Amino acid sequence: MTDITATPTGAQSTQPQTSAGLSRRDKRNAKASQRNYRNKLKNEQAPKMTKGQRVSSWVLHIIMFLMAAYCVIPLFWLLFASTKSNGGLYNSFGLWFANSKNGGFQLWQNLVGTFSYNGAIYGRWLLNTVIYAVVVGLGSTVIAAFAGYAVAVMKFPGRKLLLSVTLAFMSIPTTVITIPLFLMYSQIGLVDTMWAVIIPQLSFPFGLYLMIIYAQQSIPISLVEAAKLDGASHWKIFWKIALPLLSPGFVTVLLFSLVGAWNNYFLPLIMLSDRSNYPLTVGLNLWLKMSGDSSVGGGLPDSYIITGSLVAVVPLIISFFFLQRYWQSGLSAGAVK
Repeated sequence: MTDITATPTGAQSTQPQTSAGLSRRDKRNAKASQRNYRNKLKNEQAPKMTKGQRVSSWVLHIIMFLMAAYCVIPLFWLLFASTKSNGGLYNSFGLWFANSKNGGFQLWQNLVGTFSYNGAIYGRWLLNTVIYAVVVGLGSTVIAAFAGYAVAVMKFPGRKLLLSVTLAFMSIPTTVITIPLFLMYSQIGLVDTMWAVIIPQLSFPFGLYLMIIYAQQSIPISLVEAAKLDGASHWKIFWKIALPLLSPGFVTVLLFSLVGAWNNYFLPLIMLSDRSNYPLTVGLNLWLKMSGDSSVGGGLPDSYIITGSLVAVVPLIISFFFLQRYWQSGLSAGAVK
């Protein structure tokens, strides 16, 4: 018996064409809707503000402009100053390049002098800073991700107490515990080693709290329970399910930890005495003191210190622009709680 409900061959061949036609029509309709919406926004008049609202708007804009100028002007000064000779720093306008009378453009000479001064110690300081920042940044972020996932997903005794302790530690300045850490590390032989700077910074209470909040918002408990029913362990659930969902928060904590480790000054100042282990923050401060004492500094030019400061800022700017989109999405999601 012939099945009269079978689809004709011609209908089967025209179905992909019909789907393609619908897809093109949907795209045209979507573009037309977008154009209409943009035209509607252009034609709509902005709501009129009262006199008080206009004054408040101007005041807020002026405050924002001053805050932006406060942050940007020193960077511009640092950029222009690093291109000048030692004499041009004091004989030319700060926010522009020096002319030929004042030494001209000396950026390359300053870079060569900075990296070759005192046995090329600056390169060693830069390498130390990269090691401290990368190890501390990745280490503290991974620990915060593990702990944040555990607190947000697992149920265990003392869970709320752990969260309260984390909030309490966020309010304690790190400078308060630096001296006790120095006395403790001196008893076990860690003073004047890189580990004396790395280990204390692996504990990052703010990053832990941020990961807890982000994990509570981004990891569905039903998804975790479904993975458990399929026989997955918490270790596998974390790497296969939780970590991809936590990636914006992970990069956010990584950025904060990276910047904090890069700019840390007091901890390495207390823990380290060997100059070959200094980070850039302590090393540049040492150069600043040497430049004020001609008998110690041996004629260290101020332009070397300024150029070294510029080089120290560049990696942070690059990392910020590279991670900015993840940083913004992580903050917006973590702020919902």
